[in-house]
Amino acid sequence: MPTQKIDLKAVQDDFKARIARVKRRVVICAGTGCVANGALDVYHALADAIAARKLDVVLALNEEKDSDAYVSKSGCQGFCQAGPLVTIEPEGYLFCKVRPADVSEIVEETIIGGKPVERLVYKHPANGQLYAKRDEIPFYQRQNRHVIGDCGVLDPENLDEYIARGGYEAARKAFVEMTPETVCEEIQVAGLRGRGGGGFPTGTKWQLTLAQESAKKYVICNGDEGDPGAFMDRSLMEGNPHRIIEGMMIAARAIGADEGYVYVRAEYPLAVQRVRKAVEEAALAGLLGDDLFGTGLSFELFVMEGAGAFVCGEETALIASIEGERGMPRPKPPFPAQSGLWGKPTVINNVETLATVPLIIEQGSSHYRTMGTEGSPGTKTFALTGHVVNTGLIEVPFGTTLREIIFEIGGGVTDRFGNPDPHGFKAVQIGGPSGGCLTAEALDLPLDFESVKGIGAMIGSGGLVVMNQDTCIVQVARFFMQFTQKESCGKCVPCREGTKQMLALLDNIIEGRADESTLPLLEDLAIAVRIGSLCGLGKTAPNPVLSTLRYFRDECQAHVVQKRCPTGQCKALAQPEIIAPLCKGCGACIRKCPVNAITGEKRQPHVLDASLCVKCGACAQVCKFNAIVGV
Repeated sequence: MPTQKIDLKAVQDDFKARIARVKRRVVICAGTGCVANGALDVYHALADAIAARKLDVVLALNEEKDSDAYVSKSGCQGFCQAGPLVTIEPEGYLFCKVRPADVSEIVEETIIGGKPVERLVYKHPANGQLYAKRDEIPFYQRQNRHVIGDCGVLDPENLDEYIARGGYEAARKAFVEMTPETVCEEIQVAGLRGRGGGGFPTGTKWQLTLAQESAKKYVICNGDEGDPGAFMDRSLMEGNPHRIIEGMMIAARAIGADEGYVYVRAEYPLAVQRVRKAVEEAALAGLLGDDLFGTGLSFELFVMEGAGAFVCGEETALIASIEGERGMPRPKPPFPAQSGLWGKPTVINNVETLATVPLIIEQGSSHYRTMGTEGSPGTKTFALTGHVVNTGLIEVPFGTTLREIIFEIGGGVTDRFGNPDPHGFKAVQIGGPSGGCLTAEALDLPLDFESVKGIGAMIGSGGLVVMNQDTCIVQVARFFMQFTQKESCGKCVPCREGTKQMLALLDNIIEGRADESTLPLLEDLAIAVRIGSLCGLGKTAPNPVLSTLRYFRDECQAHVVQKRCPTGQCKALAQPEIIAPLCKGCGACIRKCPVNAITGEKRQPHVLDASLCVKCGACAQVCKFNAIVGV
């Protein structure tokens, strides 16, 4: 299809006129989490229920007429713990855990009556307070949703809405009003640092690439997000794909590139779908292709699916994958800025970095530096997961403490039954397999690149996994080591063999085979792997182990010396026990035990004889009260 040159101002005015004719807008969160939980069923049920009441309902703003409701989808709204989420505008109501059975009440009470459905609004788990409006909920109120602010608001598959909210104005400014040098300088002055984990200054990277003499240069968006528990980049690609395209256009202007690739994990099908559609829409509108904004410059964009290798998050391995080779890291130098994709100068930035760029060009570097710290300006998105009341996607300025994130935004730590536990915090894993565990001593540490690095961890891409007192920290270290060992490309011996041996030593600790030489050997091996590995995967793989040995050595020693897991999670070391306060004396475990290791009177706490127990687990399977541990 032939492209057309789009008039940004005309599109803005037209969309604003159309949306002004809508009485209420109903926005259903259609990020991956809510979709998996039934959000699309809610979307269709709402549209049908509104229409059944003979109300004017539209699913697309393509008619110039008044309507009672516009039902649309958004990307991730962030409050994943409470999904599926439904937002009602203009009131700003947020309804939680909505099911198709709830839609008739929403139509009657809110769409028609203008009042919130009280049973669907957020209820604070600690004090029972109800919050009808999204902006009043502590989870949102304590954030600064600068980069992801539009993700849960606009329709990610509607180019007109993105433009109506100022989209592509920053790209137009970069191409029409700025030179490559001034674009690079603005990003440099802003202090934007890469959000993929390393924190390298983005402006410096662009200036190095701009300085290279080459008729062909490339821009690559690294959407190969692979950290366990991380979903920041996925949510941005699903929720605001045009922002990423615009960031890539500005990067292309900065370095003189005319071609780019968005590299997305194949395991992110919704992100792939929405990014592909956004690229097609932008190309059809003349925002990609030839003669951009009448400058005679061109930029073409392609979407490529990654094959799921964690190591392809490393930039040289990603380049190899795009070139059709096995994703394996290459020695540096030369750096991609000098010789990248097909030997040409290449800039690679991750999704969040590129999504930040249009905001800097639009609002200015001075505004950007009002957020964050001197050395780490701006904001950072985090995926907050684990034993925390409010899991989800958050964004805070650099310098925010872990205490604020976990206990204010996250609502505090939960126990093993999911109930709030104000004294349950044990640790938080930051930075995924490349990061480390931080203890309560780090709760008041400002989260920025320098501070976190100073205690042996790293911000990483932004995963935060909160752990309570029932978590075995050795098992956590083993989980991340198992992950990195499986994801090692095998190119260099320290990573290929070292991670395998580290995993074996951790298995020995968990299964009771370790001796007094195990921990020193594990520590020495971890340091050797960190020093000797070729790429970032191997160099950072030991971090979870080293931070565990640093902050939880007593717990490791208990496994090795006493042959005891303090949390009771390691089955080979656990002491079988019935927790008296939880036992109701129902007798189910007594009847199930094959070796008669359990005794007790009816309706009285039972007792388990550890010397007779064979740890078959049969008693725990029939216990309805989770009173039996260590089997």
